[in-house]
Amino acid sequence: MQISRPSPVRVLVFSGSSRKDSLNVRLATIAEGIARSRGAEVVRATMADFDCPSYDGDVESLEGIPAGATRFRDHLVDCDAFLLASPEYNGSMPGVVKNAIDWASRFRPQPFNGKQGFLMSASPSMVGGNRGLWALRVPLEHLGARIYPDMFSLAQAHNGFNEDGSLANAKLHERLVSIISCFLNLVEAAKHYPRLKKDWIEFLGEQPDAATDRVETQSLS
Repeated sequence: MQISRPSPVRVLVFSGSSRKDSLNVRLATIAEGIARSRGAEVVRATMADFDCPSYDGDVESLEGIPAGATRFRDHLVDCDAFLLASPEYNGSMPGVVKNAIDWASRFRPQPFNGKQGFLMSASPSMVGGNRGLWALRVPLEHLGARIYPDMFSLAQAHNGFNEDGSLANAKLHERLVSIISCFLNLVEAAKHYPRLKKDWIEFLGEQPDAATDRVETQSLS
């Protein structure tokens, strides 16, 4: 009798930076390698793939949702989880990242609900862009994404990489491998355990009102 093997975890990996050789693109590349070494199927993307005009409800009404947001939604739907390496801009997330999230959230059903996510950052600063990740958690978790509690922030990242692109500090690399491995184990469990469902209610706790109600049910596995 042939025993069927569970399908591998499929992960979207991208950077929140628009620069091709940014510190966060380098960090995303390392995360991609770790995920592949753990048996995950990786879909690599860039913010250029998700490029959209500034969100405008009139544009949405007249022209629909732009192609960049459609690609973002399609990747999220096609994957079990995402790994995002995002820089910190003025203590928060980059505007292009928030704009892509806002556009993609306009789909019905919106694609973030129930999606597993892991956040990373790299910055020349002493805090490694960590404040930007805390800001980034807010819209993602509001939309129902299950963001992993631990985050990785590479401080003084301008000196943090070897010429071959690997992390200069072996201990930090070991920690990143460990945390991504734990995250992927969680994603695999959610993917293959018995199917569960959850409701996402955009304004949980407010009085029911047709003008504001938005309720969606999402499978967790």
